[in-house]
Amino acid sequence: MNLQKLKQEAEKSGLTRNQNKTKYMRHSRTQINGKDMELEIEGTKIEEVRKTKYLGTTVTKDNLIEEEIKERIAAGNRASFANQKILHSKLISKKTKMKLYKAPVRPVAVYGSECWVLTENIKQKLLVFERKILRRIFGLTQKANGEWRLKTNGELEKAINNENIVRYIKYK
Repeated sequence: MNLQKLKQEAEKSGLTRNQNKTKYMRHSRTQINGKDMELEIEGTKIEEVRKTKYLGTTVTKDNLIEEEIKERIAAGNRASFANQKILHSKLISKKTKMKLYKAPVRPVAVYGSECWVLTENIKQKLLVFERKILRRIFGLTQKANGEWRLKTNGELEKAINNENIVRYIKYK
């Protein structure tokens, strides 16, 4: 079997297999019905997985990008949360806060985006993520009657000169 040949060739180079980390994912253009395929090396069954991390990117059996987008947005939120004291500070300028967003936060959120297919749904999710952070950076707007309100999406787009996260992905 090919797995046995792979193991033998790897051993010739001094490579060994970590039994606990060895897993496989089956991809097929057609749906395979019936019994699950079981792989074994030297009597040890290899676990089949539906998704895995490869070079920091989530790969799913069905090749759906939505799972990766969800994880990237969560990573961007963690990066934003790690810098929340700075983003909320009144002592730091908006320009510096934007540099902080553009340097460590946005790149974490768009890692691997070169191979994403940007559907309208995905674009919307990314823009919502970005606007949440921009509203922290730019704060509230005071109306003429003294009340405070959140900045509109249009005001945020104007504040960042239409350089939103979707345009960043498309033209980087």
